[in-house]
Amino acid sequence: MQSRRSFGRLATFVVAGSIVLAGCSDSGSDGGLTLGGSEASDGDGHGDMEHPMDGGPAPEWMLPAEDPEYPVGAEVTLTADHMEGMEVATATISGAFDTTTYSVSFTPTDGGDPVTDHKWVVHEELENPGEASLAEGTAVTITADHMAGMEGAEATIDSVIEETVYMVDYESDGMMMTNHKWVVESEIEPA
Repeated sequence: MQSRRSFGRLATFVVAGSIVLAGCSDSGSDGGLTLGGSEASDGDGHGDMEHPMDGGPAPEWMLPAEDPEYPVGAEVTLTADHMEGMEVATATISGAFDTTTYSVSFTPTDGGDPVTDHKWVVHEELENPGEASLAEGTAVTITADHMAGMEGAEATIDSVIEETVYMVDYESDGMMMTNHKWVVESEIEPA
């Protein structure tokens, strides 16, 4: 009798957990957990995009910043509004890098709606970018996979930022985002 009750409780837990996870999964991708974005006030087209819950490591050839304003482990407040729940969220710095950062416009390779002024892609996430910073209006191919349909997409650089860029961990709508790519230094304040 006791084992039947235990089995019933376990089965209930497993089913409930499956329902919760199914509600968080991106049915159009590899099944990884994702967090939907929101369209920022400037109409940048991020509204239908989803980012993985774990952004993974930075490109291996990126150099960490030598003396960043916000070192790894620092607690900060985000001022960026790239995604719903990001603005004024408390975050922890998980990586700091010196590189050139770009906002880009592109049409996803999976047939999704065009994305304008996507913030951000770093120089190391472009196909054969060379060493010099690229200019606004330059056509590029994205190698990053921050969201579905991004990797391999042809893009145009909308703006160029030369400041430290960060990966951050933060919570939004009860879900923890780790190694979110990217926020630039001007989008961060001390906590």
